[in-house]
Amino acid sequence: MVVPSGSVFFVKPISFSGPNCQPKIVFQLDGKIIAPKDSGSWGSGLLQWLEFTKLTGITIRGKGIIDGQGSVWYNPTAKMPSTKPTALRFYGSSDVTVTGLTIQNSPQTHLKFDDCTNVQVFSMSVSSPGDSPNTDGIHLQNSKDVVIHDVKLASGDDCVSIQTGCSGIFIHNVNCGPGHGISIGGLGKDNSKACVSNVTVRDSTISNTMTGVRIKTWQGGSGSVQGIMFSNIQLSEVKTAIMIDQFYCDGSKCSNKTSAVAVSGITYRNIKGTYTENPVHFACSDSLPCTGVILNTIELKAVQESNPLSNPFCWKTYGELQTSTVPPIDCLQSGKLAKQQSSAQC
Repeated sequence: MVVPSGSVFFVKPISFSGPNCQPKIVFQLDGKIIAPKDSGSWGSGLLQWLEFTKLTGITIRGKGIIDGQGSVWYNPTAKMPSTKPTALRFYGSSDVTVTGLTIQNSPQTHLKFDDCTNVQVFSMSVSSPGDSPNTDGIHLQNSKDVVIHDVKLASGDDCVSIQTGCSGIFIHNVNCGPGHGISIGGLGKDNSKACVSNVTVRDSTISNTMTGVRIKTWQGGSGSVQGIMFSNIQLSEVKTAIMIDQFYCDGSKCSNKTSAVAVSGITYRNIKGTYTENPVHFACSDSLPCTGVILNTIELKAVQESNPLSNPFCWKTYGELQTSTVPPIDCLQSGKLAKQQSSAQC
């Protein structure tokens, strides 16, 4: 299938569905696809605009543009459906490649992979305003063996969002910002079980974002986040540089609960740059503290060094300082807790 260069196509919501399709389909996108801006085209609202589902071997490539025309969705006074669509979504598919194209101004998430395996995303970009709501760049859920590299992600939410059911995720050479940084979670909402493991984020830059590298979980959940590596990350004017937040709450009042998604085996190595408010914020569960948090070669400086800013904050966080850090992260506790893994089974 070809969208030729120089052409513009107006496309209503559409799903390309398997499984009875020949493998190794190539969707060559060199032109431009634009979404409808009127509420009538969306009915009561849809979860996605362009969907590829239950396919084996699907490649979307080219120098074209997918434009969600999201500005009307960003306007709170506009009469659009309450369910905002993801621009491009892959579901239940394997051997997926997305490369070359630009996805811009999505009503919500730009590119989503749900229940997918063997995914490659590279040499592409995402672009939406820094104040656009919930416009994650790349969203991963229940997906395994994913490689993302050489991408530029600018949005109003997480550049990359890694949700429950993800493992074997390798992210490198990403240019992130504006947005909310690169995040694992929020996990465990509504007392759910969440499992994320074996994630590497390295050799990337994060600029003008709300957080740099973040893990966020809701109180009351179960499961675990383990085997996470953040390495060689350059930060610039990031509000909070490094964060683990096991008390995540998205604005509504959240009650205190004892159960939690266990967080263990988290390594931060060679994280450098500038922050505007907080260098390090580790807020871990009272009943299930974070363990195995390793810090090595952390150099974080306030944008305005003359202004007094927050010191590193740690609550119920256990691990190891392998080198001296800037600023000194004296609040990290040494040792391990034997019962930490009680709710970590995944």
